[in-house]
Amino acid sequence: MVQIEAFQGLRYDLAHVGSLSDVVAPPYDVIDPDFQKQLYESHPANVIRLILNQDEPGDESGDEKYERAARYLKQWQREGVLSAESHAAVYVYHQEFIYAGTTFVRKGFMCRMQLEKLGEGNVYPHEETHSAAKVDRLKLFNATKANLSQIFGIYPDPKNEAQSVLERAIVGKTPLEATDHLGVVHRLWVVDDLQTIGELQSRMGDKAMFIADGHHRYETACNYQEQLREAGDLHDQHPANYVMTMCVSMNDDGMIVLPTHRLFKGLPAYDSAKLVSCIGNDFETQIVGTGSELASSVWERIEIDDAQDSIGLYCPVDDTWVLATLNTNGLEKLASVASDRTDDWQGLGVSILHRLLVETCLGHESLPKPKYVHLVQEVVDSLNAGTDDDGESFGLAALVMPATLEHIRTISKNGERMPAKSTYFYPKLLSGLVINSLE
Repeated sequence: MVQIEAFQGLRYDLAHVGSLSDVVAPPYDVIDPDFQKQLYESHPANVIRLILNQDEPGDESGDEKYERAARYLKQWQREGVLSAESHAAVYVYHQEFIYAGTTFVRKGFMCRMQLEKLGEGNVYPHEETHSAAKVDRLKLFNATKANLSQIFGIYPDPKNEAQSVLERAIVGKTPLEATDHLGVVHRLWVVDDLQTIGELQSRMGDKAMFIADGHHRYETACNYQEQLREAGDLHDQHPANYVMTMCVSMNDDGMIVLPTHRLFKGLPAYDSAKLVSCIGNDFETQIVGTGSELASSVWERIEIDDAQDSIGLYCPVDDTWVLATLNTNGLEKLASVASDRTDDWQGLGVSILHRLLVETCLGHESLPKPKYVHLVQEVVDSLNAGTDDDGESFGLAALVMPATLEHIRTISKNGERMPAKSTYFYPKLLSGLVINSLE
């Protein structure tokens, strides 16, 4: 069973900072250098100085930024910019956003969740992680001794019973509110009523938790816990046995999973004839037409068919879109080259794209990280630009369906992890609404 607890979070004092919108930020891993600078300039106490402190002239080892983050955290607590909750609480968190012309509200709550070694309990990962990111986050853990950002967990709850407990508790209460750079409105309520918290814990007691976002932070929290254990500094009630988590029902009306399209670098630029000759044995192919702007039409066909096995491919040499759909031969070949994976994993669009089409049919096994984008217009804009920010050109672009929530549940329970960027949960959670001290 997943164990959740209330905690005394650190929160910004609006009397010190003014608007909450000025001091919050998206997760560190979606912030590029230009946006980092913009957040630095938005407010002297913006949480960017904690989650992604910038390098400064005179830095020698590269680790100075972690110590600066720790100094800011302590300084802001001394000055009252950040203050601890008077009582242990859970934090109801709503995000109101517009997607495809429709307004949604995603509802969840933040708490402390007891850490479990992945694969040995009821907390399940669904994507692969990278060691460099975990090294970076562990340095920040060690310096600040805090969860500066929450992980994002999703759990099955067909009737949304757990969240309903909290929704009843906040009726008539005024939330804290922040609006992010994308126009998403974030609302936060503090719930410290013991009876409500107890009922919530009871409702959550039999739930499995699937990590939707924040895999690196979860694994880093486990590494930090183990580090303290080995040093003899861990006891049963130590806050490092837990990680700050945003919990959202998989059945919430605001749960949106967006695709992550790919623009591949580090491979020769393809024309449609060459591409079709390489993949034609394993995919039924159709030339859709020319022009990067056809991306929307290609994507509409894939999305309407809800087809994990159909992929839209753009060939820059002749400016042509090809629609590729897995055939029987390709299905058999994928089963052979991915024999270490279950049928569920093999059925993912991203698995078909990477393991079969790119690695096997095209023969590119060690490519640099693609450019990942989520909107079709971003694909078009990138193709029209011709190169990435680093000046490297794109040899191929792919429109691919995202994994569904059911894929996440099934594949995670199989003990497998999906290829990177199989899902994109929109909108991102804000950092800076609540901080969980590990001291």
